[in-house]
Amino acid sequence: MSSESPPPQGGPDVVPADGGRELDFHPGMEMRWEITRSTADTGGELFEATNWLDPGMAGPPVHVHPTADDSFEVIEGALDLCVDGKWRTLRAGESATAPAGVPHTLRPATGEPVRAVNIHRPALQFESFFREMHALIRQGKIKHLPPKGPRSAIYVAMLFAKYPNEIRVVKPPNGVFKALALVGKTLGFKLET
Repeated sequence: MSSESPPPQGGPDVVPADGGRELDFHPGMEMRWEITRSTADTGGELFEATNWLDPGMAGPPVHVHPTADDSFEVIEGALDLCVDGKWRTLRAGESATAPAGVPHTLRPATGEPVRAVNIHRPALQFESFFREMHALIRQGKIKHLPPKGPRSAIYVAMLFAKYPNEIRVVKPPNGVFKALALVGKTLGFKLET
């Protein structure tokens, strides 16, 4: 697949048997990914994916990666990146990194789509986290990100709780996510895909 065209969008039941390199997060999150260097490809050094972000995508909650850097290089469009409370707009050819442990989030800067290369270094279990998020969206367990309903919020919280070394929410406070994850466990919610 060319990195110049977005990966194809499939219906909710289209999930490659081998896990594939294409992750379409629609309808839960307005983005698609092509994994360009997997954790296995790099021996765990990094995880890299080309991201296509739709205009109007809300972006993830403010979060940190406790022991990994998160970098973005914009290929097309403009990306708003907030690192440690400071917003900056990246345009094609520009890049920036959120260092390990520093709160950050992102969103498209204009009404145009964005294509960017995203690298998590080291890879840790980021690939597993994103593949599991993709599967939960496909199964309808996560209806939208950021979550708008209680069931989706519980599943998102449980997913984040499963990967504390990779990602922790800052806003809303991580304690809220931990409490929601406990509620989900108590109610018998399962992440298994």
